[in-house]
Amino acid sequence: MEEFYHATTMLATVASRAVLGLEARPITVEVDVAAGLPMVVVVGLPDPAVRESRDRIKAAVVNSQFQWPVKRVTINLAPASLRKAGPAFDLPIALAVLAATEQLPVEALAGATVIGELALDGTVRPVAGALPVALACARDRTRRLLVPAANATEAAAVPDLPVYPVRSLAETVAFLTGETVIAPLAGGPPGEAPPPADDTADFADVKGQGLAKRALEIAAAGAHNVLLVGPPGTGKTLLATRLPTILPGMTWEETLAVTAIHSVAGLTAQRDGLLRARPFRAPHSTISAVGLVGGSSPPKPGEVSLAHHGVLFLDELPEFHRDALEALRQPLEDGHITVTRAAHAVSFPARFLCIGAMNPCPCGYFTDRRRACHCAPTQIQRYRRKISGPLWDRFDLHVEVPAVGFRELTDPAPAEPSAAIRARVVAARQRQRDRFRDDRAGTNAQMTGRQLKRHCPLPPEGRALLGRAMSELGLSARAYDRILKVARTIADLAASDAVRAEHLAEAIQYRCLDRSIYG
Repeated sequence: MEEFYHATTMLATVASRAVLGLEARPITVEVDVAAGLPMVVVVGLPDPAVRESRDRIKAAVVNSQFQWPVKRVTINLAPASLRKAGPAFDLPIALAVLAATEQLPVEALAGATVIGELALDGTVRPVAGALPVALACARDRTRRLLVPAANATEAAAVPDLPVYPVRSLAETVAFLTGETVIAPLAGGPPGEAPPPADDTADFADVKGQGLAKRALEIAAAGAHNVLLVGPPGTGKTLLATRLPTILPGMTWEETLAVTAIHSVAGLTAQRDGLLRARPFRAPHSTISAVGLVGGSSPPKPGEVSLAHHGVLFLDELPEFHRDALEALRQPLEDGHITVTRAAHAVSFPARFLCIGAMNPCPCGYFTDRRRACHCAPTQIQRYRRKISGPLWDRFDLHVEVPAVGFRELTDPAPAEPSAAIRARVVAARQRQRDRFRDDRAGTNAQMTGRQLKRHCPLPPEGRALLGRAMSELGLSARAYDRILKVARTIADLAASDAVRAEHLAEAIQYRCLDRSIYG
């Protein structure tokens, strides 16, 4: 009986990875080829994309000049308790089938982790999540990782991991059998990644709006959230889109974190590896709550996570769906979003700088000196209260953006360029890195209550000033903390070790819209 079993059954395994959130869990692809009616069975909790791989893999094997077994082929993706999604298992399944039918030595697959989608002609197509897979393989000391050539630069950013780019099933088999040599790609260098040169956007393009520019400089220096309020055509979008030009370059750790999120979302395949510039995301107001904060099944990152370490710009803020805006409250406060499903919970990082823009009223001209507003007071209040009090509180700086006059628009004097502002922002960020060297906070906006007490002691005149502001503006305890954080950033921009009364006064002026909307 044992002799009959060995004569009619062949088994092979290949190591792969399944991406769940930002975690790449180990998967063992098992293929059993046995006597029986010709058919292919896929088990191990596969999703429709994995079940459909049967026909893709069979065509790819035949078109690559290999033989498909005319037997019963059972494909198991272990562990069976974890749901498998996406086409990344095509290549490891095909290799396991070839090994189980003795067209590829089983020992050639030892120590290799494989991912990749197959085209019908055997070409290896890119997949989502290559960087998280590479990070997990590096932690587990995988000897070699085989990835699609289009994902190779992205995966090779992980140091000390041999990454081999493959372009077709035939080339992969030739490499594993030693017939073809593929050189492994080297890992990326550590250190800060300079942002790519971009001379299409600059703060020098913005005429006037000195207060708004100052507020955005403070926001960039301390990673504070900003709400811009003004009539149409005053430059709110122009200002927001130029904010990335004054942000410091990403560190190597930030670059890997940002690229990993975009990799899971499938947004790096068309790029050349790593995302070097801080992300700028500007979703439309019709976006759903799931699209904004993440979700679906399997869980995918939303716009708040795609903006991690970058900027999330929400134009026409009151026009967003109420449930989407309320879903922003947790990531704005905690810096991450947790998506819970019946089988598992996935957490995505979401530490972003949020810029909101809105008109002061439904028609847009309530504060415009050039055009009359025809909105009733109740309409204005109803429109502004589409943003709830708790969400309003989470914007550190509230800035009125007035209309720009003809004289300012035609002023020939050049405005301050982004490079000059960015130099001050980088210096302020360096002061914060020195201050929080032993703390978990990276910027002033991330300070805890205990850190506020330690790093923001108030002088007597500053305490009195802040007390009057709390009383007259009806500010919440959260607003109190955020004023202190903004004042700390203003002091950093001024190269001051102490938070003085003038720093507090400037920080308080950015909360003066609280009373006009909820007072």
